[in-house]
Amino acid sequence: MFTITISASTVRKLLVAGVVLAAVPQVNAQQQAEPLAPTTADDIQRFCTNIADPARDQRYLLQKQELEKLQSDVDTRIATLETRKAEYEDWLKRRNDFLKNAELGLVDIFKTMKADAAAPQLAEMKIEIAAAIIMKLPARQSGLILAEMDPKKAGMISTIIASASNPNTSKDRT
Repeated sequence: MFTITISASTVRKLLVAGVVLAAVPQVNAQQQAEPLAPTTADDIQRFCTNIADPARDQRYLLQKQELEKLQSDVDTRIATLETRKAEYEDWLKRRNDFLKNAELGLVDIFKTMKADAAAPQLAEMKIEIAAAIIMKLPARQSGLILAEMDPKKAGMISTIIASASNPNTSKDRT
């Protein structure tokens, strides 16, 4: 075994240091244990009043950012729609040009046909198309074709032709 010798002055220093270290946590505990001043309704009201304007400003800023994002989305969609509209108008123009040329060619075909041959073919077509073709044929030929058709079908075509020439007929069928 071995022995340690400590002088009396070292022992005193260690005791003083221990006492100081033991007192420090008690001082901290006393400082933390002190209660805060009780809040009153007036204190709460003042706090809320003080932060109301910055909170409102922050809400407005967030709303403004959201509106700007939505406006950007709307602008993008409008640009897309305008592009599609232009494409559709181009397609519609080409389609209408084709239909006009096809219709003129079809009318020319029926102009060269005899009434007894044209009547059954027109009777099998959609009634509106048949009426449009008959309207564009010379009156004499139209009369001969209608005379060769079934009376019921000829009557329906004549009704369509009559309503197309009536200025009081609305374009809307509503």
